[in-house]
Amino acid sequence: MIGALLRIPWEGVVRRMLERLHAEGFDDLDMAHVNLFLYPGPQGARPSELAAQRGVSKQAANYLLGQLEALGYLERRPDTGDGRSKRIALTDRGRRAAYTIRDAVRDVERDWQAQLGQDRFAQLKALLLELNQPA
Repeated sequence: MIGALLRIPWEGVVRRMLERLHAEGFDDLDMAHVNLFLYPGPQGARPSELAAQRGVSKQAANYLLGQLEALGYLERRPDTGDGRSKRIALTDRGRRAAYTIRDAVRDVERDWQAQLGQDRFAQLKALLLELNQPA
């Protein structure tokens, strides 16, 4: 039951992110792409690190990164510390998409705060932060 209670609001957040992205002209993105933009974001990460953070295979991550690169959202640049590896760098378009996602999430937070009230929303955030700490 708790999984569904967490999943359903999350799906609402995702829907808002995609709606905002599409309204702002980023209509070539879908949820698989957006997953790579989620906190902490791809900037400076190695593709293998991003794959591990998102729980996808390296092949899947590289496939999506290739699509995002072709669409002009990011570049994979040589890692200055390890010539065998690459690092992800967002382009201006990628940074604008990331800001758009952040704005959509802020709107959701404002809506939830209005619905729950300031104190209960603060409590919700505190509890979620606590659940995200290592045991």
